[in-house]
Amino acid sequence: MTRSASPLARFADWSDFGLLSEFMRTAAGETIRVEELVEDDKLVIRAELPGIDPEKDVEVSISGGVLHIAATRSEKFEHKSHDELRSEFRYGSFTRSIVLPAGTYETEVVAKYADGILEIRLPVTATKTHKIEVKH
Repeated sequence: MTRSASPLARFADWSDFGLLSEFMRTAAGETIRVEELVEDDKLVIRAELPGIDPEKDVEVSISGGVLHIAATRSEKFEHKSHDELRSEFRYGSFTRSIVLPAGTYETEVVAKYADGILEIRLPVTATKTHKIEVKH
């Protein structure tokens, strides 16, 4: 990997080593990975949340034009053996906040959970772009 003098390039290099994602987890708590897309005039947000009970362990809310997802994953068993060398399973609280685009209907939200994925659908309308003439 080549190093560049640009601060933005150096910032991008951190992600090559996982340092950026580690920093984000440490600074903001564990985050939930998401996908966002528009499908059939709906904003679709898919959140990766395997191993949870959606009725007890997930809270979805909207306030001030921001969608908030919070989840908790509890360790369901106790380790009796001291032979374990590593565990990469993540337990605890996970959060994610997503700023919703203009034109999102916050009252017509549908959320479903299947196969470890929380899917949230919100209707959106096309917002008009107004071109502004720049005079000289």
